[in-house]
Amino acid sequence: MATCPFERHGGWDFWQHSSRSAVNLVQYKRKNMLRNLTLAALVCGMMTTVSAQSTELNQLNPGDKAPSSEMKMTNIDGQEWSLIDIAGENGLLVMFSCNTCPFVVGREGRSEGWEGRYNEVAAIAREQGIGTVLVNSNEAKRKGDDSLEQMKLHAMEAGYIMPYVVDNGHKLADAFGARTTPHVYLFDSDFRLVYRGSIDDNVNSSDEVKEQYLQNAIERMAEGKKIKPAVTKAIGCSIKRVS
Repeated sequence: MATCPFERHGGWDFWQHSSRSAVNLVQYKRKNMLRNLTLAALVCGMMTTVSAQSTELNQLNPGDKAPSSEMKMTNIDGQEWSLIDIAGENGLLVMFSCNTCPFVVGREGRSEGWEGRYNEVAAIAREQGIGTVLVNSNEAKRKGDDSLEQMKLHAMEAGYIMPYVVDNGHKLADAFGARTTPHVYLFDSDFRLVYRGSIDDNVNSSDEVKEQYLQNAIERMAEGKKIKPAVTKAIGCSIKRVS
């Protein structure tokens, strides 16, 4: 199977050379974050599914071509990558994400969050010749929890096996019509959208999932079958845009 430019540059292992002290710092910050996450969600409205601003965005529909596919974005290893660079020979999986949303990282004692399933679906995609990228479009939090430095620390802690890039000015999110974290988009080898929505139907527990929306879409696309459903509701925190 042909490799994408990201793989040829050894991208899958870029975080493995980070120091042990950085790992300890990440763990400390993660514990503090989890303690305050529920309060922050209540105060700041993080639990909202869609913000008023994002409802005005035009949404990509199945069959649409991936926009801004040549736009370069900074990965956490400092390299610049476009969607074309990261795509595999059979397609691309784009997942809008962040560092703090409870729907991503979970809520201690209440919900797993979807982040723990990122690597699994990325591995399944890779087996089918599909590249994967995580995109952080939270521009309003770029000087805080979603800074590039915090993205590096978070990716190290989570053990991401895919690039995690900064979407400056939420340009890619706006072009996609992405509304939440997470919000996933699966494209075929022609960069045509075949699925968008949620990873599965249960953010709280992977053991209680009944519908593996994204995994099924990947497998059906690989088999040349029609994706059913091609669209599901994206549930998560609103992407933190700036006006």
